[in-house]
Amino acid sequence: MKSSFKIFLKANERIFINGAVIRVDRKVSLELLNDVQFLLENHVLQAEDATTPLRQLYFIVQVMVMSPNDKEAAMPLFRESLPALIAAFSNQKILTELKHVDRLVTEEKYYEALKTIRGLYAVEEEILQNNPAAVRVLKETAPVKEAIAG
Repeated sequence: MKSSFKIFLKANERIFINGAVIRVDRKVSLELLNDVQFLLENHVLQAEDATTPLRQLYFIVQVMVMSPNDKEAAMPLFRESLPALIAAFSNQKILTELKHVDRLVTEEKYYEALKTIRGLYAVEEEILQNNPAAVRVLKETAPVKEAIAG
């Protein structure tokens, strides 16, 4: 983060900052003045909702933000999953963005990586709906849910 980052939270909303869970009791704005890893509550994906290959990749990166102590355990799964997804997808937008995600994770810019992955959900959904063969290939390529759920 090169400059400050302002976040607006509603009452009882949570934010995850460097592994800490913070809940606010009223409407507030936070200004992050230095580099921190954070995730807004409405961007948190539950393990049972990681039902597609990109959502599973998202969940792996999310673990790195929400549980920094588990980052070293999640990184090999990310390093295994990403090349498999790049090999499985043929959509140029997804391929380009997955390579960008790789760079962002390497640079520990997890928030930006998560945002990029979320931006691909609609493209992935269209691929999965329009190509039944892709569903089988992508599911075989996807990380095992039990591995990412711990």
